[in-house]
Amino acid sequence: MLVPLIAHAGPTFERTEVREDCASFDPLRRAYYGDTHVHTTFSFDAWGQGTLAGPREAYRYARGERIGIQPYTKDGTPLAHVQLRRPLDFAVVTDHSDLMGETRICREAGLSGHDSIVCRVVRRFPMLGYGLVNGHIYSSTQPKRYGFCGPDAIHCLEAGRGPWQEIQAAAEAYYDRSSACAFTTFVGYEWTGMPGGANAHRNVIFRNEIAQAYPTTYLETPTAEGLWKSLVDECLDGTERCDVLAIPHNSNVSAGTIWTTTRSNGRPIEAADAEARMRLERLVEITQHKGDSECRAGAEDELCDFETLKMRIMADMAMPWKKPGVPPMAYAREVLTEGLAQGKRLGINPFAFGIIGSTDTHFATPGMVDEDQHRGHAAGTVSARFGPRAMPDVPLFNPGGLAVVYAEENSRDALFTAMHRRETYGTSGPRIGVRFFAGWNYPEDLCEAPDRIARAYTGGVPMGGELSPEEASTAPRFLLSALRDPAPNGAPRTPLQRLQIVKGWLEDGEGHERVYEVGGSPDNDADVDLSTCLQRGPGHDQLCSLWTDPDFDPAEPAFYYARVVENPSCRWTQYLCNRANVDCADPSTIPEGMGACCDPAIPATIQERAWTSPIWIGR
Repeated sequence: MLVPLIAHAGPTFERTEVREDCASFDPLRRAYYGDTHVHTTFSFDAWGQGTLAGPREAYRYARGERIGIQPYTKDGTPLAHVQLRRPLDFAVVTDHSDLMGETRICREAGLSGHDSIVCRVVRRFPMLGYGLVNGHIYSSTQPKRYGFCGPDAIHCLEAGRGPWQEIQAAAEAYYDRSSACAFTTFVGYEWTGMPGGANAHRNVIFRNEIAQAYPTTYLETPTAEGLWKSLVDECLDGTERCDVLAIPHNSNVSAGTIWTTTRSNGRPIEAADAEARMRLERLVEITQHKGDSECRAGAEDELCDFETLKMRIMADMAMPWKKPGVPPMAYAREVLTEGLAQGKRLGINPFAFGIIGSTDTHFATPGMVDEDQHRGHAAGTVSARFGPRAMPDVPLFNPGGLAVVYAEENSRDALFTAMHRRETYGTSGPRIGVRFFAGWNYPEDLCEAPDRIARAYTGGVPMGGELSPEEASTAPRFLLSALRDPAPNGAPRTPLQRLQIVKGWLEDGEGHERVYEVGGSPDNDADVDLSTCLQRGPGHDQLCSLWTDPDFDPAEPAFYYARVVENPSCRWTQYLCNRANVDCADPSTIPEGMGACCDPAIPATIQERAWTSPIWIGR
């Protein structure tokens, strides 16, 4: 049943906090750009690699202020500074819940455990300590606290309360509760499960200032089912009634473990398991610093080979000769298709997730995504206490992406409700504007209609929504429109190349996928002058298409999401190599540590993009 969005109606979300009404309120909703995956000095791996900026600096940076980053002098003075070309609308600091107390103990003299061998190694040899501790804790299948944490981890848990309280205080201090509604923060953390090196991480985000007394940790709760139970027991069904989401990320290096059709005990999931997941995991982070998770490289879709690491787990990067291959259920598209099959079996789809992007910065720099200004994001990539390497990042990594949320206003309640209903999309960095709707009876001239968004809402559903096949009198129609990123303040401004709609469906119980070109053209002859990074060839400032599925079968469940693709542009590595005056024909021009400039495995150009949340029919 469609619920029309009435252009003059009030909020479609519940007010759960005390704040001024926003002066800017749009019943047809607008796009807000943010980053939901941000680490600061409170995360062990960020601090171990030199990050001294905390949650307050992260929020200052997100608001457009200049902050310092590593390397630092001995007295803590930063030797480098960074600033966004344009501020974000919202951000979430998601420091690791695991090792929060251990990080504080190792850095603050006088705390019990500060002089332990672990802390002394970390302080003296930070990169060695980072590797040892990460391996011991995050990658363990049976994680245990260090001895210096004391009985029942009392010292480490108590030490972690200070950082957790500061994370909440910083979110409150930088949340704009005035009528300007200029910037929104959320309280959050990352649950960092990585059994056997397989990523199972989730970013946990609370709706308002009401949060858990202490974050759930992988150390004490080493399964996703345990995480969900703690969030339900302590929040959704708890006495505090805190509302919360859990957002998986980096399924590309999960070895297929983030999304499984079995429980941790090996038994097949049941309807109750699917329902429990869907209460919390409404979104997935499809792209970020450590790779893209949309679809499998080597598939028929050539655009799947985009910022793809092509490895099972992150540890495989250090052992490329193993080449074990990426198992099934590691990429969002194949999991969305599997969700249709599970939905038919269980009566509820456990994988009906929306889409966002984010950075996973470990510099406390949310939204640092510009290719021509990439400084790395730490996370094992920079010997940051002693200055950057020739390449500030692993050449296969990337600057990360952004989360985009459609809401009536820039407040916690409005944004969180939009995330819950999945009216979201992700970008690989640019602020491409995208609208995506589906309806049964959209008129042919909808793209030309001045009130097309109001009509699209009234006659259909937006990205993240569901259409009932019982209402079908014909094949569904999809409205897809896009505006290119205006890219102010000297940023490269790249035209749009094309619009695509990706369909997944079941046919006789088997999953299928297809990509449809619905606007623009893949053959527009656009390219890049690699020596200058100047873009050449035609493109589009905006595109709009009303598309009807020519292969629609109302008897089979399906999902559709949109992909908006820019013309080619220089990748961050190419900008860096040009600034270093590297000439691959002359080995003498290749500085030490910059061999990646001439490595054919490292692309010189990319096609930035946006991915919308799906729309489901008969799921």
